[in-house]
Amino acid sequence: MSSYVRKKTPGDTSWFVHDRFGMFLHFGLYSLPARHEWIKTREYISEEKYQKYFKYFNPDRLDAREWAKKAKAAGMKYAIMTAKHHEGFCLFDSQFTDYKSTNTPYGKDIVKEYVEAFRAEGLKVGIYYSLIDWHHPDFPIDKAHPRRKDENAAELDKGRDMKKYAQYLRDQVRELLTNYGKIDILYFDFSYPASPNAPEWMQFGGAKGKDQWESEKLIAMIRSIAPDIILNDRAQIPQDIVTPEQDISPDIVLCDRETGEHLTWESCQTFSGSWGYYRDETSWKTPKMLIDMLVRTVASGGNLIMNVGPTSRGNFDRRADAALQVYADWMTDNSRSIYGRDRADPAFGVSDGAYLTQSEDGKRLYVHLVDCPHASVKLTGLAEKIDYAQLLCDGSEVTWKENLPYYDAAGNYLGSYLTMTLPGIVFQMIDPVIEIFLKD
Repeated sequence: MSSYVRKKTPGDTSWFVHDRFGMFLHFGLYSLPARHEWIKTREYISEEKYQKYFKYFNPDRLDAREWAKKAKAAGMKYAIMTAKHHEGFCLFDSQFTDYKSTNTPYGKDIVKEYVEAFRAEGLKVGIYYSLIDWHHPDFPIDKAHPRRKDENAAELDKGRDMKKYAQYLRDQVRELLTNYGKIDILYFDFSYPASPNAPEWMQFGGAKGKDQWESEKLIAMIRSIAPDIILNDRAQIPQDIVTPEQDISPDIVLCDRETGEHLTWESCQTFSGSWGYYRDETSWKTPKMLIDMLVRTVASGGNLIMNVGPTSRGNFDRRADAALQVYADWMTDNSRSIYGRDRADPAFGVSDGAYLTQSEDGKRLYVHLVDCPHASVKLTGLAEKIDYAQLLCDGSEVTWKENLPYYDAAGNYLGSYLTMTLPGIVFQMIDPVIEIFLKD
């Protein structure tokens, strides 16, 4: 059993660190132009011009039940969907704005469809809510705002009241937590510092953080409604989970710097380079890259959440379906090495190119053969501790040899190691797994 201590969290993360794998869903008006979820600010689009996407938003092929079934088939245990992204468009029937899906040609509350469908499949449900809002008239113009380069930007910013906007945040979050049953995760996005060269008129020097969001009030309200909910850290107050984005090098977030306790974290990843549907993007990850990310993340003690950006018609594009099928195929054989698994005991070592996960009770160890071109794999710290080993995909026995001498670069004896003989079949597979049963 691993000897590290996980830091206690305000919310209930016990199910989260067990389930390990989830689906992100980024959906909004940006699915119509289909060239990145930040298109409004990347192309400096005005409210008037962006309104055409609102006018024609009608995801007629949206079937949240199909989304949920695909997530479940891929081995995902929870999901998080954008109730509102930075563009300010709401996928729920909020009483505090007219800028919502129920006022489009589609006419439905998409959050309601989502939570009902995913719960019906036994999946936990999370909601993403952007703290940023490029549509709201009280959101101050800053370095990321679509109108920042307008000649009259200073005039446009006059009268914008961050306190009114912070109240709007609380009002909408309260709706999300009270109108849709139990929400398991609330994912905020995101805070940023002042700009060094911000013009004098720009409020707070362009900063958006805990003071502007009034994060203490916001979090206190959330905990009063849902004390066990999982919150991320992007409102600039540490809570339950740390959420590195497009990062599978988790050393920067693994430990609390003051206590040394291990943090609960989640690597947020995309199948391609963007979060929203991007029709012409070609940077889609290979099947091996997809599985490698899952293995490396769990072996480092984290969760992985993979994103799908539905098309403007509400369906998953064929490339997203193909990526989900990669996970479905691999998890059918190997999910036992992921669910309820964590970083292995640091006393155990493995050859470069392989990764270890371990069961919560410490009785099973999993060797993930991510990049092992040789006929055997070396393991240290396990001499005379293994009772049985098998290839996880088919339960076929794997043999090993023990008590081989182990030396450092200077020739000093460090103890003994063992080698496991790799069956030939593993070289035809993506990241095969050896399951080791340890002696009592």
